[in-house]
Amino acid sequence: MEVSSFPDDFRCPISLEVMSDPVILSSGHTFDRASIQRWLDSGHLTCPVTNLPLPRHPSLIPNHALRRLISQFAPPPSAPPPPPPPPPLPFPSDAQTLADLLRTIRTSPPDHRRTIADSQIPSVLFRHVSSRGEAHLRKLAIYCLLYLSLDDDGVKVGLVAEGGVDHLVEAVESRSDGSAAAATVLTSLSTVDVNKCVIGAHPSAIPSLAAMLSAEGSSRREKREAATAIYELSKFPENRKRVVRAGAMGELARMAGSGSDRAAEVLALLAKTKEGRAEMGRIEGFVRVLVAVVGSGSRRGAESAVAALRLLSHEDGEIGAEAKTAAELVVSYGLAKVSS
Repeated sequence: MEVSSFPDDFRCPISLEVMSDPVILSSGHTFDRASIQRWLDSGHLTCPVTNLPLPRHPSLIPNHALRRLISQFAPPPSAPPPPPPPPPLPFPSDAQTLADLLRTIRTSPPDHRRTIADSQIPSVLFRHVSSRGEAHLRKLAIYCLLYLSLDDDGVKVGLVAEGGVDHLVEAVESRSDGSAAAATVLTSLSTVDVNKCVIGAHPSAIPSLAAMLSAEGSSRREKREAATAIYELSKFPENRKRVVRAGAMGELARMAGSGSDRAAEVLALLAKTKEGRAEMGRIEGFVRVLVAVVGSGSRRGAESAVAALRLLSHEDGEIGAEAKTAAELVVSYGLAKVSS
């Protein structure tokens, strides 16, 4: 088949050649890995298509779906045959079927897991996740999705593109068996930059995690998983404002004061925003919590608390003055602790 007969979507926007290793840039556009890597290595910090700014170290996510389309359009002679498609998964499934599927996903090589992720199976799993039926089936489905998402960024993007966030948020909001695991899946999906944006923009994702974090009766595991998901999402700057608006700050402060390094790390990220610092100023004793973390927390927690104090010390008003005084007293101790 002539190269000229390939669709334009198969060609790299930079080299105009058919892509052999397509990857997705954080701007959402796809390029051949070699071409976009040369672009980035030459010092460019913008997307070649949109000219919008990129992160300092942008992720390159393998576009497995496009790569398969290209190979099917003109499969290379030496390409190994793809794994056989998995059998259809019925809905509703029984516990044994879902348990067998979970065992298969956990023990299969990455290529086979990718084949499962590209089938109709995730859509059936999502239906179980948001089903009001048997709780143990929901939990098995959530764990299937968790193990599918662990080792392939392309799968993570695909699961979000399939509308998985809606179902996972429903599971988090249900506060039933499996809710903590659903928060863990959201954490896994959020490790991809483009998913941080999509999940954070979901109207209920961050509020549902904040509610799990703050609800009276939440287990330690639920709080821990919610805080971890919020931390991963808060690496995307726009999501930090959403976390503040969701009302998570007070519980994060309490968790940090009780020894949660993860909560302290989230507070350090939220302190980078004007909204976050303003909310910190409304929490009585907030600076004292940070000082206590520096004094008795772990190295990681102390480092985060010192970072938050430094940012707060530049604020006007009582919170700024209190943080500045505290920072002057503890910064040398905090730095010594971090370097020890």
